[in-house]
Amino acid sequence: MTNYAMQAGGVAEDHSHGHPSESVYIRIAVILTAITTVEVAIYYIDWFHTSGALVPALVILSAIKFVTVIGYYMHLKTDDVRYRYTFGFGLILALGIMGGLAVLMRTHLIEYGLRLISGTN
Repeated sequence: MTNYAMQAGGVAEDHSHGHPSESVYIRIAVILTAITTVEVAIYYIDWFHTSGALVPALVILSAIKFVTVIGYYMHLKTDDVRYRYTFGFGLILALGIMGGLAVLMRTHLIEYGLRLISGTN
């Protein structure tokens, strides 16, 4: 079955493409629930805290969930490739800004801000 949407100019545009079925969405929800369960379980395992592997493990699992959600529930996997490029560019830009700020905050102490907060000149 073909879906058509009328645009402002009265031209019909074909929006039919292969969206996943309900069973795929249910499987994805089960997978996301399993990953969340693993994340919660990892938090309660002492080895992850003592070895320093807690944050990297949680970041990797969260990244997997993020890609799954945007790929299926936001339809980026089945929609036009330009949407993926637009979303990916914004994501890379945001990560670059956050990384740059993290580096700046770790390498440059802002002493004038600390003086301002403490009230000393």
